[in-house]
Amino acid sequence: MFTISYYPLAVVVSFLTMLCWGSWGNMQKITAAKVPTTIFYRDYTYGILLLSILLAFTLGSFGTHGRAFLPDFRQATTTSLIYALIGGIIFNIANILIVVGIELAGLSVAMPVGIGLALILGVVVNYIFAPNGSIPLLSTGVFAIFLAVVFSALAYRSKADSNQSVSMNGLIISLTGGFLMSFFFYFVVKAMSIDYTNPTAGFLTPYTALVIFAIGVVASTPLFLPLLRRFASKPADSEIYYSDVKRRCHQLGMLGGMIWCLGLASSLLASGAAGYAISYGLGQGATIIAVLWGVFLWREFRGAPTTASRYLVMMGFCYVLGLVLIISAK
Repeated sequence: MFTISYYPLAVVVSFLTMLCWGSWGNMQKITAAKVPTTIFYRDYTYGILLLSILLAFTLGSFGTHGRAFLPDFRQATTTSLIYALIGGIIFNIANILIVVGIELAGLSVAMPVGIGLALILGVVVNYIFAPNGSIPLLSTGVFAIFLAVVFSALAYRSKADSNQSVSMNGLIISLTGGFLMSFFFYFVVKAMSIDYTNPTAGFLTPYTALVIFAIGVVASTPLFLPLLRRFASKPADSEIYYSDVKRRCHQLGMLGGMIWCLGLASSLLASGAAGYAISYGLGQGATIIAVLWGVFLWREFRGAPTTASRYLVMMGFCYVLGLVLIISAK
């Protein structure tokens, strides 16, 4: 299977994670006016599963390193499979809770609370699991990226209605989603062998873990969709069925899931050389990538006050500083 053992390449691949995790939401933007959130999310999960299987039978099955996908799956212990499956379930409920939090409390509240907590706590959890890198540099870098997330949220708030009230339920839901999001990566890597080149018996390669994770996401979606249906749907959405949506819109939803899945695959592969905490920390900078898409592609800040521009500049500074510190932590 294809593996990464060179740290500079692992950093580049971690940037791909950041780009993918910050870009998949563009597919939802494109289809938002035509497709209910619940239907888009179903297609998104199908896309995650589809690409995970494709990667498993290509990059995960060729080459001289590691174990090919099918032999790896057959030798895996039940415990390893359950860990990866739990990772998918935890990610799914956390992701849906953050989406609901954004609907209830607004982006400016849900983003720093949910994603910010997931970033900080997630790096801590993954570092404890596999200590790798300088603690001072890593912690300072993570804090700088957290500040970037806060500044991006303040930028959104400054362009929004200042009289908008904040939902306490939305705040609590965002906090819960961020807390859960901190642990999904831990469960996935817990299922994996630390050595990708010569995998430990009973544990999974990144490709097998990715497939089992994706199965967990798809299998748990029907359980959690009622949350989206209640809080993130418009009244007219109840009149639109899955078969009513055009094929192109379904394809865009699946493409969104495939983009996100490519990001997770990149993070798992990069973690072999970079360490779990560093690869996860770099990947969670995706929030800022999403904001940049909003600024330059969707023109979300057109006509916004100068205060918003100042916050965006500070966001960019903290973001770059955080990336440099995290990369230097190895």
